[in-house]
Amino acid sequence: MAERKLEPMAWSSMIGMGAMFVSTICLGIFIQPSWNFEDAKAFGEGGSTEASNVLLQLMMIFLFTALVIWLARKGAAMVIKVVILFALWLSMIYTLLPTIALIASLTGMSGEEPWNFSFWVAPLTSLGLIFCLAKYPEWWVVNTTGILVGSGVIVMLGISFVPILICIFMILAAVYDYWAVHRSKHMLELADTMIDLKLPVVLVAPKDASYSFMEQSGNIRDSVDESESDSIEIKKPKGKGRDALFMGLGDVIFPGLLVISSLTYIPEVGGEINNPFGPMFLGPLLVALGTLVGGLIGYVVLMKYVSEGKAQPGLPLLNGGAILGYIISGLILVGPTGLVHQISFF
Repeated sequence: MAERKLEPMAWSSMIGMGAMFVSTICLGIFIQPSWNFEDAKAFGEGGSTEASNVLLQLMMIFLFTALVIWLARKGAAMVIKVVILFALWLSMIYTLLPTIALIASLTGMSGEEPWNFSFWVAPLTSLGLIFCLAKYPEWWVVNTTGILVGSGVIVMLGISFVPILICIFMILAAVYDYWAVHRSKHMLELADTMIDLKLPVVLVAPKDASYSFMEQSGNIRDSVDESESDSIEIKKPKGKGRDALFMGLGDVIFPGLLVISSLTYIPEVGGEINNPFGPMFLGPLLVALGTLVGGLIGYVVLMKYVSEGKAQPGLPLLNGGAILGYIISGLILVGPTGLVHQISFF
């Protein structure tokens, strides 16, 4: 592969992308206590230790990817857009509901009033953001909705599985990511489709504010050779737009799942920390932050490859760094017994 050195300005894009990576996960950490109860978990309290549920989630990813590619080839772009926008609307509500309730409480509402207010306002706010995305999909709109969606998804799934199952999920997803990029290459086709539809399943870090995502066309398959990936890439858009760095939202979500899972299921050791949405404990929080640091180290390594013109699938490095961060911080802070959870297949 030809060497592709990045211009100095590209480093600002990498720093900006790193900031969005951290912000999405930290927002998830902040709102996690508001959803940390049994009815909010996808499979209930008992389902959090069942491996079959993780395999079901992975199968759903496979089927969804295949469906989107099939619809794109059939020219059913509008169907794809409607389905994904509906899913994004639901995911954003997970983030907006506690956030708006907190804002309402700061205005003087008390008791159940902030939550009652938010139950009406959050869906409408999410709908308004979806409308803005559909009508004006510029990069800052895409990034705003992407961060809100990412935070909602990592909380929704992170509270639903114990860390060991999340680790298995991440390893399988990383293997799939590598295969989908380097072998079957259907991930490149999927990325082109999502960029063309201007959907916030990617985060966009432009080199400067004059970049226009609305002028960006999905040309990844035409721009990379067989050894390159779409997971993180610098692209030269057609038209007047400038270069930008793209990162698949899944590259943020998977490390974030382990962060939220460790925050949820690590034993409650250490002092209690105040959070507007409920109590948090120092031990689980530090393990969660250690996991985030591990994922961020994986991101730095990934950026090193990108800066050398060696594009890589994102999940192997990001997930690997997060898992190592979880294991190391967990062993130090809570010991090996704190990391062990009994799991079953069913």
